[in-house]
Amino acid sequence: MNRQSLPLTGNRLAKSLFIGTALLLSSCLLSIGVEWISRGSLIETLGWIRRNTAIYALNALIGGSALIFFYSLIGSIFLAIGAAAVVLSVMAFINYYKSMLVGEPFFPWDIILNKEGMDVGPLFTGVQDLLKLAVILVGLGSLIFLHRKLKSRLMVSWISRGILGATSLAVLLSFGLQVSWAKERVAKAGVDETIWSQQANYDSNGLLLAFTLNVQNVQISEPEGYSAEKMETLAKELTASAPDEAVPAFGQTDSSGAAAPKKRPNVIFIMSEAFWDPTLLSNVSFSADPVPTLHQLQQSFPSGTMLSPQFGGGTSNVEFEVLTGLSMSFMPAGSVPYLQYVNGSVPSLASYFESKGYRSLGIHTYDGWFWNREDVYRLLGFEGFKSKDGFIDPEYNGLYISDKEIAGSIIHEVNRSEDPVFIYAVTMQNHAPYTDKNRYPSGNTFKVEGDLTEEARDMLETYAQGAHYADQALQELVDYFAAFDEPTYIVFYGDHLPTLGLEYDLYRQAGFVQSGKPAEWSQEEYKSLRSVPYVTWSNFAAAEEQRVNTISSSFMGAYVLDTLGMEPEGQFALGSKLYRTVPGLIRNLTVDPAGTLSQTVPAGSEELVEQYRMLQYDILVGDRHLTRYVDAPFLTKEPMANYNTLAAVKEEE
Repeated sequence: MNRQSLPLTGNRLAKSLFIGTALLLSSCLLSIGVEWISRGSLIETLGWIRRNTAIYALNALIGGSALIFFYSLIGSIFLAIGAAAVVLSVMAFINYYKSMLVGEPFFPWDIILNKEGMDVGPLFTGVQDLLKLAVILVGLGSLIFLHRKLKSRLMVSWISRGILGATSLAVLLSFGLQVSWAKERVAKAGVDETIWSQQANYDSNGLLLAFTLNVQNVQISEPEGYSAEKMETLAKELTASAPDEAVPAFGQTDSSGAAAPKKRPNVIFIMSEAFWDPTLLSNVSFSADPVPTLHQLQQSFPSGTMLSPQFGGGTSNVEFEVLTGLSMSFMPAGSVPYLQYVNGSVPSLASYFESKGYRSLGIHTYDGWFWNREDVYRLLGFEGFKSKDGFIDPEYNGLYISDKEIAGSIIHEVNRSEDPVFIYAVTMQNHAPYTDKNRYPSGNTFKVEGDLTEEARDMLETYAQGAHYADQALQELVDYFAAFDEPTYIVFYGDHLPTLGLEYDLYRQAGFVQSGKPAEWSQEEYKSLRSVPYVTWSNFAAAEEQRVNTISSSFMGAYVLDTLGMEPEGQFALGSKLYRTVPGLIRNLTVDPAGTLSQTVPAGSEELVEQYRMLQYDILVGDRHLTRYVDAPFLTKEPMANYNTLAAVKEEE
C-alpha cells in the first residue's frame, strides 16, 4: 500500500474532518464522564442532560476548549484526549468526595491549597468508583494505541496548533471573566448561578460550567455605595459611645460595688479540632458521658452555641472569623481568606491585645505551613506562632500530638511571661478520620447503643473517645488556673462538627438530619450542623455580662472583649452591636435574639449588616478609609519585627 492510498495522508480536508469530529465527540463524552463521576450516578447524569440540554452544551464547550488547549500543547489528538480525560476526571473525583465529606464542591481557589489539597486516592473503595476508574484506564490504553498507529498521519503545523490554542484559551477566559458574548450564551441557556448555595449551583449547571463561572468570584466584590464618606459616617457611629452593657474596666467597680481585677487577665482562646457534643444525637446513647467537663462548665459558667461557617473541615475559616471579627458570609462560597485575602497586615485580636500591653501567641500542634499559618499569624499581628516543630518530643495520642501537650504549652507560656498573655491555641488530636476503631492505644472506652450500622457505631465510639481527651485537657487547664495567682479567662469551643461518613451517613442514621443532601434540610437541621458548643471560664468574679445563647464565630471576639470590660474598637465595636441584634449570621442563615431562624436579615438590622459588609471590604481589600477616622492603634499596627523570636520558641528550659 502506498502513502497516497491512506485516507488520512495527503488529504488535508479528510484529516481536518477527522480531527474536528474526534474533538467534538470527545468533548461530548468527556462532559458526560465528568458529570457521571461528579454526581455518582450515570442515570442521574443522563436525566440532567435531558432536562438541561443547552447547559450541557456549554459544559461540553468548556470541556472541549480545555481539550483543544491540550491538543495545541501536545500535538497528538489522542494524547490530548487522554490528558484532558485525566485532568477533568481528577477534578470530578475531587468534587464528588469534597461534596460528600464537607458539603461543598470543588472551587477554582481550591487549586492554590497545594499541600492542603484533598487526596482522593484512599477513598477509592466502592464498586462504582472502581468501575469509573476502569473505564478511564481502558480509554487511556486505547488512546495510546491509536496514537502509536496514527501519529504520523495526523500531524498539523505549529501555526494551526497555535491558533487553536489561542482560541480555546480565549473561550475559557471569556466564560471565567464573563465577557459580554459569553454572558449572553450563559443567559440564553437558562443558567441560574446560585452563588449563595454553591452545591445547588454545581448540581444545576454542571461541574465544568459552575467551576469556570466561579473564576470571577475569586475576589470580593465591592459593596454598592462604598466610599470614604460612608466609612467616615460609620466611624463616627462606632466611636460615639461605648456599648451600654460594657462591664467595668480593670481596677474599677460596677454599680453594685463589685471590683474588677486590678491586673489585666491572661486571655486564652482554645479552638478544639472538630469538638462537638455527641450526646446531642438523640437516637443513640453512651455508656458514660464522654464530655463531662463541658457539661459541668455549661451549668456553672456563661456558655452557649457558636455558629460555625464550616462543616467537617475548613478550620482556618473559623479561626479567621474569631481572630478578625470578619465574616465568611460576605465572601465567595468556599473561599479561604488565609490563602486569598490576608496578603498584608490585617487587624485582629492579636494586634488589639498587643496594643493593650499583652504578649500574643498562636499555638497549633500541626505543621506551620498548613493554611499558611506561619505567615498569616505574622500579618495578623501575633508576636509569635508555635507550630508542631516548637514542641520537644511531644506526646502523641493516636495520629496527632495530644491535647494534653497543648494544655501544658499554654501553662508554660503563661508562666514565663511577665506581661499578660493572649493565646490562640488550635488543637489537632481529634482530627478526622474516625474510621479506625483501634486509633487510640487505650482503645475506645465509650460504648454506643442505638440503631446504627457496625461501621457507624465504631466511628462514633472513636470520635467520642477523641472528644473525651479534648474534654480532659480542658479540665486540666481549669484545675491549674483555678489555683493560679493571676486572673485568667478561657474560652473553649470547637471549629466545626466532625465528618462522620459520606453524605452525612451517621447523622442520618442517628436521626440528626433526615437527608444526606443539604438542599433538602430544614433551617433547624442546617443550624444543627453548624452549631458547636462554647464555654467560658475565669478564676475571677467577672461582672454579669449579657448572656448569648447563640453567637456566630465572627462575633466571639467582640463578646469576649465586652465581657472583660475592654472596650471593643474597629470591627469589634461593630461586632458588639451586631451580636445584640443579629447574634447568628452565617451564609444562608440568620438568628435573631429570640432564636428565630431565617435566610434573610431580621427586619431593622439590614443597615447594620450592610455596614458590616462595607467595613469588612474596607479592611480586607478596600482603601482602609476606617483607619483615618478611628483612633485605634491596632487598626494600623504593622507585623512585629520580633515575630517568632520571643514567643514561639522551643520549650528547652
